[in-house]
Amino acid sequence: MVLSNSIRHFLEHCEIEKNQSKRTLIGYAHYLERFMGFAGDIEIEKIDMELVKKYRLFLNRIEIGKHHENLSLKTQNIHIIALRSFLKHCARNDWKTLPPEKVELAKQPDRMVEYLSREELERLFAAVDTIKITGMRDRAILEMLYSTGLRISELVALNRQNVNLDLGEFHVRGKGKKIRIVFISERAKTWLLDYLDLREDSYEPLFLNHRRTRVRKKDDLDLKGEHRRLTEYTIQDMVRNTALKAGITKHVTPHTLRHSFATELLLNGADIRSVQELLGHSSITTTQIYTHITPEQLKKVYEKAHPRA
Repeated sequence: MVLSNSIRHFLEHCEIEKNQSKRTLIGYAHYLERFMGFAGDIEIEKIDMELVKKYRLFLNRIEIGKHHENLSLKTQNIHIIALRSFLKHCARNDWKTLPPEKVELAKQPDRMVEYLSREELERLFAAVDTIKITGMRDRAILEMLYSTGLRISELVALNRQNVNLDLGEFHVRGKGKKIRIVFISERAKTWLLDYLDLREDSYEPLFLNHRRTRVRKKDDLDLKGEHRRLTEYTIQDMVRNTALKAGITKHVTPHTLRHSFATELLLNGADIRSVQELLGHSSITTTQIYTHITPEQLKKVYEKAHPRA
């Protein structure tokens, strides 16, 4: 079987049998098309370790963007993960090709998790000008990101009806379409209610773009407010600019608030399994990146063993 046909078969399997998200399918298609662009539309039985080695050299040397930057090691590994998933599909179908277990990922340096301290969080929240409705919205977004640990894609997809503010909890469908329970702090709930009270629309999205938007034709999505749903890019931009305004020198993104959520839980005695459930991680290995020890914790451990006179 040629590579193009087997890739198509793999993508259809991911879409139908595995019911994977559109984003995952787009990623697989992109990375496997790059592999086929390198190798050509060859018979899959011609995929061997020598070809994979040459492909890895190609990935390591490729230059992208106007600044001609190389692919990061993490991005290179993502390409290899996609190839390995494809090879696993071939093995399950008894198609003769390279066994997936022979393809190993490049070793990466230990991942450092960037998070905000409590003082930095309060500075971030206080930097939002809440005089206008957009400011109330932005403050509610920041409070929600921190108190729930939501991914930005999960936050953007929320509708009003999804969030039970009376109970202070709701369910969200995360990566791999896995459903988990999410809790909202009282403070986040207050800011969200204050923002929603200012809205005079009946649109479904929880967070709106409050600028005037041109609607080309009236349809059900327009009536529901899909044309006004806030985008991931807008929220990322808002978080970055608010952090700069607050004088925070760290690179702050919506995911930094998710890191801060997890770190705060662990600092307050939460066990790693509970944090895994609250974050919606499929594997405990992913959650273990948060078990870092802060300098403050190290100092406490040291002073307990060596108390000051």
